[in-house]
Amino acid sequence: MSAPRFVAIITDGNGRWAENRGLPVREGHSAGADTVKARLKDAVEFGIKELTVFSFSTENWSRSPEEVSALMEMFSQRIVDETPELHEEGVRMRFIGRREGIAPRLIEQMDEAEAFTAGNDTITFFIAFNYGGRAEIIDAARGFTGSTEEEFREGLYAPDMHDPELLIRTSGEQRISNYLLWQCAYSEFVFRDELWPDFSRDAFAETLEEYGRRTRRFGNRAAS
Repeated sequence: MSAPRFVAIITDGNGRWAENRGLPVREGHSAGADTVKARLKDAVEFGIKELTVFSFSTENWSRSPEEVSALMEMFSQRIVDETPELHEEGVRMRFIGRREGIAPRLIEQMDEAEAFTAGNDTITFFIAFNYGGRAEIIDAARGFTGSTEEEFREGLYAPDMHDPELLIRTSGEQRISNYLLWQCAYSEFVFRDELWPDFSRDAFAETLEEYGRRTRRFGNRAAS
């Protein structure tokens, strides 16, 4: 099996990483954001064409106001600081999720980053922000009048997104936590024990190698 072209990641473990070091949770999120940036660069070298990361879920609003505020501030600053560099590297940025509850200025920054990088084609970087898989399906169903899966896909947040061939989750948890429920119907899952800030280039490469050892049948019987 060849290497996957379309990969999604649940970047889990930032808070525990910080707690293990006696640091504020915001430091864990900052370290996690650094890891996202580093693994995005690796993804380009590994030949991945679409990388989707779970940055903030619809359920994350239940965290403390202090943590949510810090996340929003960090997310805003990262967009400002890193979009020019990502653009130079040929990264096309896309944000998927609901916009309700997000500060207007942050929405504006997200829209500006998408517009600024729209012409890039080295890799598409999907950021799932204020995202929930069930919410996406509900939102798509509201206006659905068709009868096929292809028509339903047109109502999803990013109809052009390919279904991930591989879904990675870090931190030892073995669930998908309401992430890309429609898109991951036939994805291969790999669960890693590393907390996300510790997910290295070597760990990424090992995960892709594990995917390469699997046989994907999509309901067909294995060849005899």
